[in-house]
Amino acid sequence: MDKNNYCIIMAGGVGSRFWPLSKDKHPKQFLDILGAGKTLIQLTYERFSSICPKENFFVVTNANYKSLVLEQLPHIKEDQVLLEPIRRNTAPCIAYANHKIEKRNPNASIIVTPADHLILNETKFLKVLSEGIEFVQDGDKLLTLGITPSRPETGYGYIQVENKSEDSYADVYPVKTFTEKPHLEMAKIFHESGEFFWNSGIFVWKLGAIQNAFSAFLPEIKHLFESIEDKIDGVEEQEFINQIYPKCENISIDYGILEKSENVFVYCSEFGWSDLGTWGSLYEHSGKDHNANAIQGENVMLYESKNCLVNVPNDKLVVVQGLKDYIVVETDNSLLICPRKEEQEIRKIVNDVKITKGKKFV
Repeated sequence: MDKNNYCIIMAGGVGSRFWPLSKDKHPKQFLDILGAGKTLIQLTYERFSSICPKENFFVVTNANYKSLVLEQLPHIKEDQVLLEPIRRNTAPCIAYANHKIEKRNPNASIIVTPADHLILNETKFLKVLSEGIEFVQDGDKLLTLGITPSRPETGYGYIQVENKSEDSYADVYPVKTFTEKPHLEMAKIFHESGEFFWNSGIFVWKLGAIQNAFSAFLPEIKHLFESIEDKIDGVEEQEFINQIYPKCENISIDYGILEKSENVFVYCSEFGWSDLGTWGSLYEHSGKDHNANAIQGENVMLYESKNCLVNVPNDKLVVVQGLKDYIVVETDNSLLICPRKEEQEIRKIVNDVKITKGKKFV
């Protein structure tokens, strides 16, 4: 295991599209969404633990989730949990972790990953990561992992690649364009062209390369963290982070840097990836009964029901009659019954619930 390898786990989201299971106080990254006996953040940590030493992990999360991180990841120490006082998207989150890592190892190679993704073929994934780390060792290369699309998906961002792959790396291509979530007709064109790959949101680069990119494209954010450099790892760190974080631009690393840099590459592969962003994506990757129903719950009885996702507590008897293509999810104080094709409305529903019924339900 290379002591220069570091992993930044981004774990600050609320996962509102997984309501009512995912709520503000206990979002989806801290839940056993897959019924695997481990939460998504635990699976993420384990995934990278064969590449990065345990002391080289940093989890960036909302201040409200500190205790959840430390409880679920007992191998990491308190100073490896970086607390955001407010949410400011991925660029400030990565900038904060960069400055923590720079204090420890200026020669670091860094993997950046969300806390809540699914990887089915972890052996292949780790091979891709190892080759990716090797690829970025020379020059200011910024690498993202691209997924060979299996369908015209409108919920993912896309990366268009140049025709020629990099020497010695047959699956690594220079990036031509980034496109955010397209409409269906455009997604079909992307899928059929063979030039477009899903943007996984998993990145690999050298610390020096990403710091140079911040200097070039997001200098204001970099300057804010440099202004408190002498406070990093000190007793006043959190106090000063709380002061500068609201001043950071609310911007993703994709918009802020990757779409502007000329040194961005994509490793194109397929290793059973999903961002598990919706109930629909969970349904797709779940085991199903003979009527294509995906069920989590020990006391669920279905009659004349097909293509449904049912997620309920084990101690609750749930009987479903005559539903087709529905989502049924129950938690301690909330029940959602929603057509699968209308799941994009869940975010709006959550906002409506918050306004009309109060925060105790979200």
